Amino acid sequence: MSVVTLQLGQCGNQVGEELFGVICNDAYEAQRKGYSEACVERFFHQTAHEDLVARAVLIDMEPKVINHSMSKAAKSGRWRYGDHSYFSQKQGSGNNWANGFCVHGPRHREAVEDLVRREVECCDRLAGFMAMMSVAGGTGSGVGTYVTQCLREAYPDSFILNHLTWPYSTGEVIVQNYNSILTLSHLYGLSDAILVHENDTVHRICAQLLNIKHISFSDINRVIAHQLGSVLQPALTTDSYGAYSRNPLGELLSSLVCHPEYKLLSLSTIPQMASSSLAYSVFSWPGLLKNLRQMLISNAKMEEGIDWQVRAPPIPAGGSVRGSGFNASLANLLILRGKDVYSADTGSFQDPTLYTSWLSSEEAFSLWKSPIPFNKYEKSATLVSNSQTLLQPLDNMVGKAWNMFASRAYIHQYTKFGISEEDFLDSFASLEQVISSYRQLS
Repeated sequence: MSVVTLQLGQCGNQVGEELFGVICNDAYEAQRKGYSEACVERFFHQTAHEDLVARAVLIDMEPKVINHSMSKAAKSGRWRYGDHSYFSQKQGSGNNWANGFCVHGPRHREAVEDLVRREVECCDRLAGFMAMMSVAGGTGSGVGTYVTQCLREAYPDSFILNHLTWPYSTGEVIVQNYNSILTLSHLYGLSDAILVHENDTVHRICAQLLNIKHISFSDINRVIAHQLGSVLQPALTTDSYGAYSRNPLGELLSSLVCHPEYKLLSLSTIPQMASSSLAYSVFSWPGLLKNLRQMLISNAKMEEGIDWQVRAPPIPAGGSVRGSGFNASLANLLILRGKDVYSADTGSFQDPTLYTSWLSSEEAFSLWKSPIPFNKYEKSATLVSNSQTLLQPLDNMVGKAWNMFASRAYIHQYTKFGISEEDFLDSFASLEQVISSYRQLS
């Protein structure tokens, strides 16, 4: 089954291009027929000349990033974007969610829906959509939310996964918190799941694990693409009976999103290191899994600096109250790739104390495996978690937006495009309910 990807705004297009590059290279280097065929079926279609063309629609209100992405893909010599699979204009959204959602989105709806329909018609079987976007700017967040709304209306039975890049907490855009709460509150009613990467976290990975001295957005995008690829590439699931999974979005979402109030997914991958160090490094499954489990329960975003003092205490009778610092989970998906993968003992992730009391660990934990190494790592483990990981960043974002709203800062920039103060209040109320729900996992 095939996934149609929508790359929205500058961030979405840059991350998407990196992701397709990682996926294509992995399929090419694996040289395993079943694995490579499953990969191509998911993310590419082949022309009569056997060229790989990404199943993607590129959308931005300015053409520069789209042109660069299409050119870079074509120069790779392994894959490219469709010649007519993009939409751009000559005027951006001015980092204003309302401008993207209320003006640019409706104005260009017909053209964008036509591009999506063409990509869908190229799929033998549609698994669903993956929309890649930032929450800070105007086009990625505003137009991206509007396009997601159109997808839900046009394809009500298809899965929709939104991949969001959260801005630096120190600030990239003065109104980024407004754009973020409007995006998240709307997507919560439209998307099946929201997979988040935080720029602050990825920046620390680049600096502390990859030893990059002068970190660029390209470096950050490569880390995000590596982590996403480790999830989206073919794997053997519990129900696959020895064949690589054909329904990536359906199996991902059924494993992790069992309740409509809990849709926020975070992602951790180990190991991550500079390519120059890989040849001199040896990894064991017990070591990798021990670190990854502790990263989960202590809410560490990377393996350096893990707090080993946090422990999973017994669940007391009549409740699931845990000590401070413990990161409670609703569901977790563990994906192992590489050498000796079938020897890995994953029992520690089935510990009932990791999960909420109203879902058994057998239902809450899922495991995928592939004996094929991913992206030059002999062994690698990825954890996709529906847990309290994003609770604090979300709470901080809502708090900052509320402080600005209380003083009516920049509100006029949104009301002039049709977003009222009541719309803001609805967004605050929606996200405060999400925050409350995740807190109750403790």
